[in-house]
Amino acid sequence: MQKNPALDARPSPASSPVWLRYASPALFYPLAGRLIPWLALAAALLAGAGLYVGLAVAPTDSQQGEVYRILFIHVAAAWMSMFLYLVMAMYAALGLIFHTRLSFMMMRALAPTGALFTFLTLWTGALWGKPTWGTWWVWDARLTSELILLFLYLGFMALQAAASDDTERADRGGAILLLAGVINVPIIYFSVRWWNTLHQGASINLTTAPSMANIMVAAMLLMVAAFWLYSAAAALARVRGIIAEREPAAARAARPPREAR
Repeated sequence: MQKNPALDARPSPASSPVWLRYASPALFYPLAGRLIPWLALAAALLAGAGLYVGLAVAPTDSQQGEVYRILFIHVAAAWMSMFLYLVMAMYAALGLIFHTRLSFMMMRALAPTGALFTFLTLWTGALWGKPTWGTWWVWDARLTSELILLFLYLGFMALQAAASDDTERADRGGAILLLAGVINVPIIYFSVRWWNTLHQGASINLTTAPSMANIMVAAMLLMVAAFWLYSAAAALARVRGIIAEREPAAARAARPPREAR
């Protein structure tokens, strides 16, 4: 009897821990499909709540006026730009050490979203900087290192595209680039402490009380949560496409009967 390759691609039950079993692309594929709509819905609701609180409920800042409201998007985007790069670097390390295929796929799936938030950080920063500093751009230490972060994201995606015919080479090269660029993330974060810069210091940190009103902190945290959930939904949707491209038999086997037709 001839074997069905799609059935062969379906992973057999394993006694390994749940989190380790889902390192299999074929098992992760349907899980990601179930999570995406819930993550996207939660992201939309939290973004709506964050924008409402930030734009309509939060009071006008006594020093910056109404222009400070850009920071509700700017700060959340900046946090995500750094956080996603670190997550990509973590997947890069896991892929190089344990040779897990899904780690390299997740690394690749996160890159466009990280680049989007880095661009959004620079763009909203320019919108805030013009009325505050009187200029769209200065070669400030934090701005410059954030721009380097954007180049790292774009360089990673360019490397993936250039070596698309050799996925193993693209994965390893991209992982090495990500790990080499990790040093830029603490430079971004600590630049306002290490150098005399125009950029203001952090309004929220883990060691001192916030320097802004509680309603402003709430709006900012709502936007951070919304961006985080959006990033998860976008990455999961993108990794499903990567799995379908690299391992089509596994993706077909993981789909329910209606979706597989």
